[in-house]
Amino acid sequence: QVQLVESGGGSVQAGGSLRLSCAASGYTYSSTYMGWFRQAPGKEREGVAAIYTSGDSTYYADSVKGRFTISQDNAKNTLSLQMNSLKPEDTGMYYCAADLEPVWVGYALIPNGYNYWGQGTQVTVSS
Repeated sequence: QVQLVESGGGSVQAGGSLRLSCAASGYTYSSTYMGWFRQAPGKEREGVAAIYTSGDSTYYADSVKGRFTISQDNAKNTLSLQMNSLKPEDTGMYYCAADLEPVWVGYALIPNGYNYWGQGTQVTVSS
């Protein structure tokens, strides 16, 4: 059974940092993409960052470039998101996603193509 479990969310003040983790089990993700997405109340889910699991190429939404870093630990089957210089507009539920189909970089930050999702972890940034 495929399972993605996020952790590391919390409440921080603007300018602070958080590190999110996603533990994957039941599946080995190779030659595909994994990503982080977020959804604020009343808004659509949006792509934050993605990584190609067999090459470490990374992709970021413009709003987080230079502040967020996505990484993977293949030995531990773990995906991470280091978030620095957090802003109130980063507030939302953050989701881990895996197994993009079709496997195309143009879809990496689009939620619709991912087959597996975690339950989410809440990030709240206060001003």
